[in-house]
Parts: sequence; C-alpha cells; structure tokens
Amino acid sequence: MGNLKIPKHKTVQLGFETSDDSAVIDLKDGTTIIQTVDFFTPVVDDPYHFGQIAAANALSDIYAMGGDPLFALNIVGFPINDLPKSILTEILQGGIDKAAEADIPIVGGHSVDDKEPKYGMAVTGEINKKKIWKNSGSSAGDLIILTKALGTGVLASGIKRELVSKKNIEIAIASMSTLNKNAANILKQFNPSAVTDISGFGLLGHLKEVCENSNVTAEIEFSKLKFLPGVHSLANSGVIPGGTRRNYDYVKRFCAFNSTLSQLDHLLASDAQTSGGLLIALNETEAKEFMHSYEDSALIGIIKPKSEKLINII
Repeated sequence: MGNLKIPKHKTVQLGFETSDDSAVIDLKDGTTIIQTVDFFTPVVDDPYHFGQIAAANALSDIYAMGGDPLFALNIVGFPINDLPKSILTEILQGGIDKAAEADIPIVGGHSVDDKEPKYGMAVTGEINKKKIWKNSGSSAGDLIILTKALGTGVLASGIKRELVSKKNIEIAIASMSTLNKNAANILKQFNPSAVTDISGFGLLGHLKEVCENSNVTAEIEFSKLKFLPGVHSLANSGVIPGGTRRNYDYVKRFCAFNSTLSQLDHLLASDAQTSGGLLIALNETEAKEFMHSYEDSALIGIIKPKSEKLINII
C-alpha cells in the first residue's frame, strides 16, 4: 500500500494488512461482522451468467473465512449510452438470483457511467469471532485440499477469442457460478488450520500467502491438480492470460518446480482464477473426513516444515 499511514482502530479485528479474504469488525455490543467487496469486467459473454459469477465471487470471501453473509450492495459500471439497458437488467438479475441462492437480500448499491461493464458486490456478513478462518496457522502434517477445478483464467481468455466449445463454456460457467457455501458449511464441522479462496493471484499466489503467514512450506503434487475441460488444449495453443503470466513472474521466486514439469505446467499452476474454490489445510484425519463429505474436493498436497522455498511442486 505504499506509504499510506493508516491508524489502527480498536474495532478492527482483521484488516487488509494480513491479506485475509475479508475484514472482521468487532462491534461494541459483542457482534462481529465481516465485510468484503469485489467487482470486475465480464469473463463470459452472457450478461446473466456474468452477474451470477460476479456475485458468487464476491460472496466467496465471506465463506472463505467461516462467515455467513447477511446482505449485499451492488457495484455497477455500465456504458449507458452505448449498450442496451436490457443487458444491465440481465447482469443485475443474475446477481439477484445468486444472492437469493445464498439466502441474502441485495439492499441497494451504486452505479457509474463507464466505458466497459463492471459488476460486483459489497457483502456484509456475521461471524463467530472464536471461529474465524484465516490464511495463516497451518502446520507440518496438514493436508492441502482444493474444492474446485482450476483453469478459469485460461478459459475466459479462450472464450473472448471464441476458441471454447459450447459444452466447455457451460462447464466453466457452472464452476464459476457455484457458491462456496456448501463447502464452507461442511467445513464448519471440522477445525481447519488455514483457509482462503482461490481468485486473481492463482493457486500458487494464494498458497504462498498461507505458507508465508504460517512459516511453513507446502508440497504440491501437480498431477493431483484438477483442471476444467479444454484448459490444457487452450494453453498448448498459446492461450495464457496476462494475469496468469504476471502471477507466475511474481510467485516463481518462492517456488521450486520439479524438473519433469514444463513451463506450461508452471503457468497453469499460477492461472488467475475467477470465483475459484476454497484452499484448505486440515489435519490428516479431518481432511479425509471432509473429502468424504464433499466429494468435489481434491487432495493436492501436504504442509511440511519450512524449507528454502515456500512451495515445492513435484
């Protein structure tokens, strides 16, 4: 944040300085609220699905910390004189329907005239201050679980270039539109040592934060990573988004890649995600129980004592 001088406030239990997914505010009456905001430009062509994905993405930060969303405000940028208002209606309807699925109301928002459509939400939730999930606290022996397949960054770039089949677009939309609500609700039965969601920094970027904050090293088995259909063929043809390349350029200094892995593998592990899954560290017993309860999850690695690099990819 540069040279910003930000005073501490007694109500702020967690702020942006920890790189956690949401801010946690402890109110005077004992109530603890959780707050997040997120918005972006379209990642798919269909406006309704874009609205759904943007809403699911914003809500994810609440679920990733063990909170329950209460209500949301819309954030909208739209070229009102260049595109039909019906497109904006569809975007907003997508957000409304996804918020309804999360069982929360949208109570207002703010819009500006912008050159390119943008949509997202500011979401307020509540949380038990004794059960806040953070992107720190993992320890050697914890298993690493991911609840969604990777590759949405590559697919979004492919969609813009009209290189993705209708079937694979539908699968990608279904993944990005899926709330992390069910995964989080199941996880509340256990005691995760660290949790975050995978978004713009990609798997390795977010895992780097967990390892750095926990003073540990993660060992990831690349073969255990699940990718959405069509991702490898697109990547092999050169469809790699700029955000993914920037992620890799930053995170590679913290990683050791097995010599059997290609440069393309390195990039795919760094792919910038939209509305990705939860990245979870759990002890071995609870990890196996969670995976039995949430069958879409994948065991991708293990936490080890701190070594030279924060992440080893084998």
